[in-house]
This record gives sequence, C-alpha cells and structure tokens, in this order.
Amino acid sequence: MSENQNLLAEQRRALILDEVRRRGGVRVNELTRKLGVSDMTVRRDLDALARQGVVEKVHGGAVPVVEASTHEPGFEAKSGLELTAKEDIARAAAELVSPGTAIALSGGTTTYALAHQLLEVPDLTVVTNSVRVADVFHAAQRTSGQRQGAATVVLTGGVRTPSDSLVGPVADQAIGALHFDMLFLGVHGISVEAGLSTPNLAEAETNRRLVQSARRVVVVADHTKWGTVGLSSFATLAQVDTWVTDSGLPAAARAQSSEHLRRLLVVGEPEAPDDRDDFEDSDNARAATGV
Repeated sequence: MSENQNLLAEQRRALILDEVRRRGGVRVNELTRKLGVSDMTVRRDLDALARQGVVEKVHGGAVPVVEASTHEPGFEAKSGLELTAKEDIARAAAELVSPGTAIALSGGTTTYALAHQLLEVPDLTVVTNSVRVADVFHAAQRTSGQRQGAATVVLTGGVRTPSDSLVGPVADQAIGALHFDMLFLGVHGISVEAGLSTPNLAEAETNRRLVQSARRVVVVADHTKWGTVGLSSFATLAQVDTWVTDSGLPAAARAQSSEHLRRLLVVGEPEAPDDRDDFEDSDNARAATGV
C-alpha cells in the first residue's frame, strides 16, 4: 500500500482489509505509516470494518474473521463492502447486454448494482429471484411511469434468504420452465477446487437451475470472493463464460482462473485480443447450432 492522505474512507478501508487478509493481521502503527494517516483515522477504519464483520479487532491491530462455510451475511452487511469495485463491475457487465434480450439476475449486492445500470437498456425481459433487484426496476417505473422500452420483470416466488434472494422448490420450478440469453450471477465464493459456492443449500439448488437455463453465464464478483468456499458448490468454473471482476484480483488468481474460464474481464484493464476472439467464436458457434 502506498502512502496517500487523499484516499477516500471507502478506498482506505478496502486497502486495510486487503492487507489484513493477505498478511493474516496488521498493527495500527504499520497502517498509519503505509497510509500516511493518523492513529485515530486507522482505528475508526478498523471499527467500521469490525462492524461489517470482516475483521476482528485485537490489541494494537486487527486480524481477519474466519467464517464458517455455512455463514451467510445479510444484504445490508454485504452492501457496504467493496462499493467502488461493485459499481465498476456493474458498469462493465451492463455493456455486455443488448437491447431486447432476455436476461436473468441472481441475488446479491453486485447484481443489485448492475440492475441500476440496466435501467436505460430498452426492451429487456429480466428474470430474477432477488427481491432487491426487482425493486430497482419497479421503483424506476413508479418514478417515471410506464415508459416505452421499460424492462419486463419476472420475479420468481420462493423462500426469502438473509441476502433477500428467493429460493426453494417454487423458485426452482419457475426458473426451470424459462430460458434466457444471459445470466448475471453473484456468488459468495469462487475457487478452482470448489467452483462457485454458497453457504445456503437451497440457494445452491436455485443457482444450479439458473445456470442450466442460461445460454451464457456471467459471474459478477469482486476480487475478495476469490478463494472463499461456501458449504455447497453449484457450478464449476468451466460452466462460466465470463467472470467480470476488479483489478484487485492477484496475478496468481488471474492465471489460475483463466485456465478454466472462457473469459476473464478485469474492469479498467485491456483485454487480451486472443481471449476476446476465442469468446466471440464460441458464442457464434452456439448461435449457429442453436444451443
């Protein structure tokens, strides 16, 4: 971390969290030197991260919180993390969407950010099992009226999870009867060994149905999701067409994930031409065969 007194609080806390996770713990005096800020500022940042449940304060510093594979944070707890990265990922993911297509958005705070970016894309059909995502489109319609080209939203039924997703047999049956061009999937964790995972067993099954019903699967997840493993896996990396993530993803993780993914899209960085061409060829082949 470089010294910079002008960092926004959100950026500074993201750097602190990365340092805590990378090193397994940090001391306050180390952070003050690296960030060029006062002890009081660092302590306030650690207090904020502790309230979010991502670090544990100890005497003189902080250590990462080791979560059980069954731990499922609520929507509000997750919404305050990696805000800038989520907005950047959402903008990049929205550029993949063509007017008039049928898309699906799973639950999650990054898909919630994406929903806001999709409001101006005309004639979309949006399938979602997220109460929060559906509310974004419904609120826009209440504010501006039933404008021409507004999205048609299909909200599945189901049992509500702590992250405000609808899961279970009702959701599974509704999704299984549908087919959409592209799925945007938020994830709890992503790794080579476990693939995509979640701490909620019912959500894992619903996510499997979403993946099965999609012509193209796009994961929208910031770099902190790499290496996290939830209780239940629901897809392999080979089933993912694109992972849209932020520049905080380490080089080793990029290399590992790229061996299994069709496309790794890091926001704010140029894509390798060969990777883009391979992805487009794969998509054209699917269209030609009707898959």
